[in-house]
Amino acid sequence: MLDHLSFTAPEPKTIAGAKGDWELVIGLEVHAQVASRAKLFSGASTEFGAEPNSNVAFVDAAMPGMLPVINEFCVAQAVRTGLGLKAAINLVSAFDRKNYFYPDLPQGYQISQLYHPIVGEGEVIVDMGPGIARRVRIERIHMEQDAGKSIHDMDPNMSFVDLNRTGVALMEIVSRPDIRGPEEAAAYVGKLRQIMRYLGTCDGNMQNGNLRADVNVSVCPPGAYEKYAETGDFSHLGTRCEIKNMNSMRFIQQAIDFEARRQIAIIEDGGTVVQETRLYDPDRGETRSMRSKEEAHDYRYFPDPDLLPLEIEQAWVDEIAASMPELPDEKKARFVREMGLSEYDAGVLTADVENANFFEIVAKGRDGKQAANWVINELFGRLNKEGLVIETSPISAAQLGGVIDLIAKGDISGKIAKDLFEILWTEGGDPAEIVEARGMKQVTDLGAIEKVVDEIIAANPAQVEKARQNPKLAGWFVGQVLKATGGKANPAAVNELVAKKLA
Repeated sequence: MLDHLSFTAPEPKTIAGAKGDWELVIGLEVHAQVASRAKLFSGASTEFGAEPNSNVAFVDAAMPGMLPVINEFCVAQAVRTGLGLKAAINLVSAFDRKNYFYPDLPQGYQISQLYHPIVGEGEVIVDMGPGIARRVRIERIHMEQDAGKSIHDMDPNMSFVDLNRTGVALMEIVSRPDIRGPEEAAAYVGKLRQIMRYLGTCDGNMQNGNLRADVNVSVCPPGAYEKYAETGDFSHLGTRCEIKNMNSMRFIQQAIDFEARRQIAIIEDGGTVVQETRLYDPDRGETRSMRSKEEAHDYRYFPDPDLLPLEIEQAWVDEIAASMPELPDEKKARFVREMGLSEYDAGVLTADVENANFFEIVAKGRDGKQAANWVINELFGRLNKEGLVIETSPISAAQLGGVIDLIAKGDISGKIAKDLFEILWTEGGDPAEIVEARGMKQVTDLGAIEKVVDEIIAANPAQVEKARQNPKLAGWFVGQVLKATGGKANPAAVNELVAKKLA
């Protein structure tokens, strides 16, 4: 287990108003699409990008007499997510109908879980820098079905409806109002995404709408949040506004900053912030009113009569827990502890599950620091430059490990290794075979190296005198020898011979 108590919480973001300072209070409701091939209550496909209205079962389209049937795999994915967030798993949960009308919601209601969610309280540790982290409490995770999509830009007179998303399983992850700044909010969403990608419960693709956040923002004077924390009384906090459907880390930060300043201006002008739902316009960099904030009674929630309470067994939960993968915080701590990596390098390598898996293959049985250096600096650097990701890397983990093995055996130098990396990137092949076939092995024959050293020393008497006066200049001779041998001379042997000859 990680010792989270060693972390220091970051200071809350303070915004200077015209009449004083204000602090931010933020809570998020993150909608994560469950990684499942079928929907929550039907066998229809969840494939993205299919022809409009092609992934729709009768129950999704609300055809008369059609009854929902729970997808057990989606339930398991929700349980797995809860376990990954160190949350309580409720063995009994229930589904409710959330009633509202919209063209892309054929039933006229959404099946959700208001009163009895499948997952209870948990937490997320959000790293904000070395030794600095925010503990964000999770209030609940409930399952619900997604709505469809209304399309307004295909015809000047009509709107179209695509029901492919209707009924897709979502996990709504509701946080407490523990987040105190825009950067923390984005980092929190990023951490949730990271954990769920490790778990395989959500692919986190924000561009496709598979991960979206509703952001609740309010402002309060300094000290008010501490009173709330002591008493649990929300009246110490300001009136919150909800910014809907955010699917970009950058836009989340921009929207929070604008909304906070908007609320501060209203309060300082003697006005009252109205609790409402707002949308963020990234083109204008501002939020605008969408509708007044609904309360639970506005949706006329009631238990879904077509679905029995969901009862699961502790043994099943334990079985899921036993199959849990190593999560990013634990993996990062292991990389630091067992491989001697820095916190920063371990964080880079564990940021994405595919990157971490690639690195583990490269590092297996090899020097961890050297493996990290090659993966981060050479491979990741080149991937970023070429606009590629680890899955499309021209160099495999086995190939990169082969390069490191050749360095460790003394067959190639670091310089030759970079040349070999370039060949592997552009042409592929087996590293050892390439080195052998192209005569890239470094020269370790001391006699051959000594001959070159003697020739260069003999040809540069003036430089010899300078080097004897200032030993730091011996590096010039090392460079000349490496140049003369095409970089193939063993650098350690060259350094040793040059030092001996100039002594």
